[in-house]
Amino acid sequence: MNWIWLLFLLLFVAWLPRYGLLALYQDWRSARQRELVEDALKHLLDREQSARHASPESLAGILNLPRVKVTRLITDMESQNLLETRGAELHLTAEGERWAMHIVRAHRLWERYLADEARMPLNKIHNEAQRREHSFTDAQLDELSAALGYPTRDPHGDPIPSREGKMPFVEITPVTAWQNDVLARIVHIEDEPAIAYEQILAAGLRLGQTIRIIERTPRRIVLSDGETEYRLAPTVAANVSVAPLPSSEVAKAHAIPLASLTRDQRGEIVQLDEAVQGFTRRRFLDLGLTPGTVIYPELGNFFGDPRAYRVRGTLIALRKDQAAQIWVKPV
Repeated sequence: MNWIWLLFLLLFVAWLPRYGLLALYQDWRSARQRELVEDALKHLLDREQSARHASPESLAGILNLPRVKVTRLITDMESQNLLETRGAELHLTAEGERWAMHIVRAHRLWERYLADEARMPLNKIHNEAQRREHSFTDAQLDELSAALGYPTRDPHGDPIPSREGKMPFVEITPVTAWQNDVLARIVHIEDEPAIAYEQILAAGLRLGQTIRIIERTPRRIVLSDGETEYRLAPTVAANVSVAPLPSSEVAKAHAIPLASLTRDQRGEIVQLDEAVQGFTRRRFLDLGLTPGTVIYPELGNFFGDPRAYRVRGTLIALRKDQAAQIWVKPV
């Protein structure tokens, strides 16, 4: 008789309304279905923004699903008024675009947080943000954005959509199409494919950096920031996009990183690096690190990091990587 009671207990536990095995399975299945829908919406949005259109085949490839399941997913999304089929093309509806923008905003805000506050390596943040992006409401994203200082770009240079679903347009040019010996600012580094992104990071290139092309051959492109040369294969360099140097960057081109100042050498702040965003940028400004301010290293550190700087009569400590993002003109 004991096995009958055991079977009864297992059935009872399985059918508990909120915590039973069946309820947990249904919750998991619902969450999985939502992730598939949201990943599909992102794919459609990405295709439309690049002047192309998604298809059942492209959707099956990006979601790694068999065609029969993709067909079922498309039918389900059509019933929710998220997409419509026109021949072999899939198009977002207004509601589908709104939802897709929400997911993109969540992803890019999470990447900003993971890079700036969690200090996660840049080649790790994409997958982690993709894991977290599916569970936040608009109100929660508003709170995250406010805590980060209302950033406008993610760590790769992509614009962060507004709460209203507006995506700022930024005109950029692949560095492979840029003229030789003309200064430019790196405004976007594509993180896919991952192998190319890791090569760019390993070379030392970063968002906001001022560079120029000093050599171009069919086998390599050599970039320089005035101090260091960076050699990339053209297929890898194509993942780096640049924009013309604004007037503020012209001044930066004649400046040096704060970290390069020797002890008691004074520098006048020219600007904060474009890569400094969100909470970190707000903290720098709160410390008085604004253009025109005089700053200089005052105390050394046996280990070299962090280093003490005197600014506006106050002593502050900055890590080397932070000081490298503050551009100064020696005075």
